[in-house]
Amino acid sequence: MTDSAGRKGARFTPAEWPRKLRSQEWYGGTSRDNIYHRGWLKNQGYPHDLFDGRPVIGILNTWSDLTPCNGHLRELAEKVKAGVWEAGGFPLEVPVFSASENTYRPTAMMYRNLAALAVEETMRAQPIDGAVLLVGCDKTTPSLMMGAASTDLPSIVVTGGPMLNGWFRGERVGSGTALWQMSEAIKAGTMSREDFLDAEQAMSRSSGTCNTMGTASTMASMAEALGMALSGNAAIPAVDSRRRVMAQMTGRRIVQMVKDDLKPSDVLTKKAFENAIRTNGAIGGSTNAVVHLLALAGRVGIDLTLDDWDRLGREVPTIVNLMPSGKYLMEEFFYAGGLPVVLKRLGEAGLLHKDALTVSGETQWDQVKDVVNWNEDVILPMDKPLRPQGGMAVLRGNLAPRGAVLKPSAASPSLMVHRGRAVVFTDIDDYKRKIADPDLDIDETCIMVLQNCGPRGYPGMAEVGNMGLPPKVLKKGITDMIRISDARMSGTAYGTVILHVSPEAAAGGPLAIVRDGDFIEVDVPNRRLHLDVSDEEIERRLQAWKNPMSRPQSGYAMLYHDHVTGADTGADFDFLKGMRGNAVPKDSH
Repeated sequence: MTDSAGRKGARFTPAEWPRKLRSQEWYGGTSRDNIYHRGWLKNQGYPHDLFDGRPVIGILNTWSDLTPCNGHLRELAEKVKAGVWEAGGFPLEVPVFSASENTYRPTAMMYRNLAALAVEETMRAQPIDGAVLLVGCDKTTPSLMMGAASTDLPSIVVTGGPMLNGWFRGERVGSGTALWQMSEAIKAGTMSREDFLDAEQAMSRSSGTCNTMGTASTMASMAEALGMALSGNAAIPAVDSRRRVMAQMTGRRIVQMVKDDLKPSDVLTKKAFENAIRTNGAIGGSTNAVVHLLALAGRVGIDLTLDDWDRLGREVPTIVNLMPSGKYLMEEFFYAGGLPVVLKRLGEAGLLHKDALTVSGETQWDQVKDVVNWNEDVILPMDKPLRPQGGMAVLRGNLAPRGAVLKPSAASPSLMVHRGRAVVFTDIDDYKRKIADPDLDIDETCIMVLQNCGPRGYPGMAEVGNMGLPPKVLKKGITDMIRISDARMSGTAYGTVILHVSPEAAAGGPLAIVRDGDFIEVDVPNRRLHLDVSDEEIERRLQAWKNPMSRPQSGYAMLYHDHVTGADTGADFDFLKGMRGNAVPKDSH
């Protein structure tokens, strides 16, 4: 079939056009209320004919000086506006909540849900017919997609793009990844503090998000794989002129989406989520994608579970050779052809729902079937992958009855089956107090266990799961140990790190009662995570357990504590799952 823009193959029937849009409830007509809404906006110098019924497009901008990844989005917003004007729409830029990964305390994840609520109400309460979601930093992409999914107004994502490659003394410097590597080298005594400081500027040499396949680049890839962004959006560097072109083309496209009434619910299907999960495995994407996609699926009423992540990921090799799993950075990924090449390879291998609809009006396959891979060392052949199994491994057992997550592509193969003695840290402060103590009873065969860092525990589920190794172990030349927690880790991090243990310790999960000296069995091939303690002893400990974490007594922290769900369901609020609808509130004036 063909849509109103002349695109073939999409199984979507566009709405009739012209028709009355929701913005006309505010701006159309001659009533006192219409004049009230329209007249005040005219103080910005807008001519009367802009209120003639054309699509009003909200550009939801997460720019902030305190969100460095998104610091260049005001410039991109102007290009989006140009595209909207060109397509006959009326663009209005709207600032929305921007949770910065590297400045928010205790963690930006605590505010993802608040940002999603704010975006949802911004869209629902104001006279916009469609939205461009202008995002970049880790939590801005999922939070804006979650809010847009809940309102179900036509919406499209454009990301700010990654930084240029970092270089230090002839070597690539991957943002985030190099930070963890160099920090460990300091503790091991193999790098000086002066060299570490010299490398700092090399890690962030241009505007943009992390240049590794961290959470920001992963979520940009997820938006494209879900069909919520135009093809090719994910990898264009922030300072490349083609990023500005992408922003302008996105502005053009959202106007047609409003005319066609192409909504998130048309795009965010189960097939779209399955495509995204497989894509995450192929790119070696962040474990954070798990909680974000679970939350997004909940917003649109799609039944998505950890079992889907494990089932779909097992078949998918990691073919993108990027840090933290591989060698290269996002700039080279873009030059090689970017995410469209990955999607094409998945399609050729029978691992892509080719008929999944995208915001372009085309199917995923129609968009990517003719793309070319320009560097097979960056995007590898399916039969010569970086890792044979790139998807997330979901482990279960008496230590994680509702599941835990591990990223095999960033882990050590030698640790995939291991039994070790637990060294327990009751929270992140306990870890910081003990880890450098030369008398700490720990060696490389042990398993480090971190408690009370889940959604309720930290609070907010901070990225502390990739605990640095003790200096006494690092000085032996050891670079990896098994680490287990209910926390998250940065997508730029690496190692044999088992995360998102559910139920979390602060909710009374078995992780809370692990003690120093207990033995833990990890069997990734068989997806097993077992505490070698009898069922009777576990029950006795749970009965005696008292929650060391106090409940916040006011404000958003209290709301978050009382209503956040577990990591296994996306750590969204329990009152929001499946709550989609775009009812227009009646004018009260």
